[in-house]
Amino acid sequence: MTAALAAAPVRPRRATLVEIAAFAMAVFILLVFSQGWVPLVLGHKEAPQTAFSRAVFFAPYLCAVALLALNPADGARTLLRQPFLVILVWIAGASTFWSIDPGETLRRTLGLLFTSLCGVVLAARFRWAALAEIFGVTFLILAVGSLVAAVAAPSFGVMQELFPGAWRGLWSEKNSLGSNMTIGFVLLAGAAVLNPQRARLWGPAAALCLFLVVMSASKTSLVSCLLGGCGLVLVALVRRGPAWRLFATWGALTVAVMLLMGLLFSADVFLALLGKDATLTGRTKIWGAILTLIPQHPWLGYGYAAVWSDDRPWAPLAWIVKLAGFRPGHAHNSWLEQWLGIGLIGLIAWAGYFLQTSTQAVIALYRSKGAYLAVPFLLVYTLTSLSESIAVVFNDMRWTVFVALAAKLAYSDPPPPRPPIRRQARRRAPSPTVTSSAPPAMARSTRRPSASGVQPNGEGASPTSWV
Repeated sequence: MTAALAAAPVRPRRATLVEIAAFAMAVFILLVFSQGWVPLVLGHKEAPQTAFSRAVFFAPYLCAVALLALNPADGARTLLRQPFLVILVWIAGASTFWSIDPGETLRRTLGLLFTSLCGVVLAARFRWAALAEIFGVTFLILAVGSLVAAVAAPSFGVMQELFPGAWRGLWSEKNSLGSNMTIGFVLLAGAAVLNPQRARLWGPAAALCLFLVVMSASKTSLVSCLLGGCGLVLVALVRRGPAWRLFATWGALTVAVMLLMGLLFSADVFLALLGKDATLTGRTKIWGAILTLIPQHPWLGYGYAAVWSDDRPWAPLAWIVKLAGFRPGHAHNSWLEQWLGIGLIGLIAWAGYFLQTSTQAVIALYRSKGAYLAVPFLLVYTLTSLSESIAVVFNDMRWTVFVALAAKLAYSDPPPPRPPIRRQARRRAPSPTVTSSAPPAMARSTRRPSASGVQPNGEGASPTSWV
């Protein structure tokens, strides 16, 4: 061979201005959808949204369109792999025609459309490691802000009337802080694994989120943290090798069956551990009232996001308030929420979307490092969805993260680019000294390459010998 291939040293590439701007827009989208800024604008008391607070959400919508414009082809390919998401948004929009409040349904469907689009473009634009750091920066800002609010301004960051002493951080009540910091804990831990060069940043940030969960006094969030931590351990064990993979798989299945049997036959024990009564803090009353309303509109529902803001005395909300004894803000169950709002067809679409995402997460558990984000998050999201309405929600960070991870599981990273290589010429051994007694001209001719490019000694001519 006349040349050898050698890998050139690869220097870290500096991010371009476009990449920095895209990263900043992604973090901004999640911060706005976290709604941690709402109490600063409207206060902790429940109040109708103002024109300003509604206008704020147009900023992340525009950011989503800008990110989509940077990679329209990738965005389209990612969306094509999310058929159940498209169906869900379409059903929500179509419910405007039979909604009990068509104006609110139409406005909120547009919010759902752009909120979902934000998740899709995040998955299309960023690789797993970069997506993890976007989540990391977002939740680090929220965690530090909540810590400052609770320590520096207790009247704002700590609950005073209900559950006095429990931290609520940037949000209006402790369960919101606990739920968001639980998601932050698992995502920051995943970011530390996917970006080991910054593990010293994301690891302590995850610990801060766990501390805030403890200070929120939300036992449900603590259980969710435990479940998410088990998910992280499961992913780490599965990726250690075939033997560990088999051990972890059977162990996870065994624990899941044992938990299911315990919930079926010893539910009171689990409720006592969570500090809940048999009504789950009034949730079963809400669910009972909803189940009496669903049979009246079982297939199409009452319209997307239309029930909880209709104050008319004959509206479905009035009936729920009468049976529950208080006014809830949502169904406190993601599955009943879909059935009530967009009917059985919407519930089936949501079930299909959830099943598709869960299946792809299980596959990623054995194939992709993205499982460090997807699997723990889905475990936390699944448990939370049983007691909170966090699915198919407009202007909500948790729904955006779910859509982003679901889309990323379906449209994973392309193979990493190969490092550039360069040709390095092999140093040619010096020609032997001619000792012939022939005249100098004849001696020089013996070293001249032939027309076929072959030296008289049988070696191929080096390319540099022609220069």
